[in-house]
Amino acid sequence: MSQVTLKGNPVRVDGQLPQAGAQAPAFRLVAADLSDKSLADFAGQRKVLNIFPSIDTPTCATSVRKFNVEASKLNNAVVLCVSADLPFAQKRFCAAEGLDKVVSLSTLRGREFLKDYGVAIAEGPLTGLAARAVVVLDENDKVLHSQLVSEIGSEPDYAAALAVL
Repeated sequence: MSQVTLKGNPVRVDGQLPQAGAQAPAFRLVAADLSDKSLADFAGQRKVLNIFPSIDTPTCATSVRKFNVEASKLNNAVVLCVSADLPFAQKRFCAAEGLDKVVSLSTLRGREFLKDYGVAIAEGPLTGLAARAVVVLDENDKVLHSQLVSEIGSEPDYAAALAVL
């Protein structure tokens, strides 16, 4: 269990964020085309997991835009944007914004991801959604960097996440 804030108010987050040096938990989430995507589907690539509550909030949208720009500069790496949004909403947002360097994944069928990655908001108005976090994995799914953002409304530390790649 961890604690973050939403507009300064404490919010409990269940699970344990994977720490540097640990093996990332396997997952199965839903892609924009409604297919299941697992961690294994990205084997051999470095991965940036941009985890957030909803694409329909300003900070979440900003993080997807910024990581889309950075993704085009990365070699052998993919940015996975994970939220509870339906794949339809994720696809609509990325298409409207011209974002084609990130992969959107939904917890629609894969709710265990939230606890396995230590981002399950367990109280308050966002209960059931993901807290804002970034987890960076190497080609073998070893955690290189992780950050649970202390204030849900704040952006992650992009530079720290990208520096380990």
